[in-house]
Amino acid sequence: MVQAKSWILAKHFDGFPKDSDFKLKVEELPGPKDGEVILEAVFLSVDPYMRPFSKLYMKEGDVMIGTQVAKVIQSKNSAFPVGSHVVSSCGWRTHALSDGKDLTLLMADWPKDVPMSLAVGTVGMPGLTALYGVEAVLQVQKGETLLVNAAAGAVGTVVGQIGKIKGCKVVGSAGSDAKVAYLKQLGFDEAFNYKTVPSLEEALKKAAPEGYDCFFENVGGQFSTIALQQMKEFGRIAVCGGISTYHDAAHQTGPYPLTTINWKQVKIEGFMQSRWTSDHPQGLKKLMGWVKEGKLKYREHVTRGFENMPAAFMGMLHGENTGKAIITV
Repeated sequence: MVQAKSWILAKHFDGFPKDSDFKLKVEELPGPKDGEVILEAVFLSVDPYMRPFSKLYMKEGDVMIGTQVAKVIQSKNSAFPVGSHVVSSCGWRTHALSDGKDLTLLMADWPKDVPMSLAVGTVGMPGLTALYGVEAVLQVQKGETLLVNAAAGAVGTVVGQIGKIKGCKVVGSAGSDAKVAYLKQLGFDEAFNYKTVPSLEEALKKAAPEGYDCFFENVGGQFSTIALQQMKEFGRIAVCGGISTYHDAAHQTGPYPLTTINWKQVKIEGFMQSRWTSDHPQGLKKLMGWVKEGKLKYREHVTRGFENMPAAFMGMLHGENTGKAIITV
């Protein structure tokens, strides 16, 4: 028998999450039956999507949703031998019993000098989100100007670097001077701290007086409204998220910039990386190739200890992380 710990959603979030919304559960897992494996978490992920998804897809008492890199410690499934590592969507658990259907083996040629934690970061779901948003949705072209907000996060850092690989001018917005400095290290052409600029509108104009061809949207709210006014004609906006609105008790309303969208002939498209599931193997190889070539750099914000997952989650939502927020067990 294996003792498994999990964090459950004790109460749906009302505004910003708090400690009392989570509860630690301990249970004993039975041994695996034919076709099953037992997993032991190595790296767990906390991501912004968990906040809105918890309301849409979870009920109180459910294990918090999420992905992890896990090691197979018991197996009766030949596809996942003991000692192999997988990416699992089993949520916030130290151990899990799986029939293998939700598991993806780490690529066989994963380099020894690349941390396996990147499988839930730059070479995982966040990286794929950035890749598809830039290549499939925005379809950026060399010489275009690309804007990305929440640019120092797990997705934004990858978006900006892919933009540079594609030959774009890249402008990033982040929430601290240290994050802005990191964006400059990554090769962003312009970056600014949206919390300290006197005028967001003027900061955007100064960074790209010619306007923006493409906008990778992670924030929503006021930023979205102001940035839209500075899109070029036939500009494209990829809506990945709206973290500024996730904790609102009531949906924000207006302004309604339909005239701007119409006159500028702007294309706005929401997307999720799951649309391109069949392309994941190829996408992951492309991301890993850029990492190995030194074209795609990464930074991780590491929290140690499974007991600290709620704190890590809330810290990520507060913007404490630069790069990918992960938890080591």
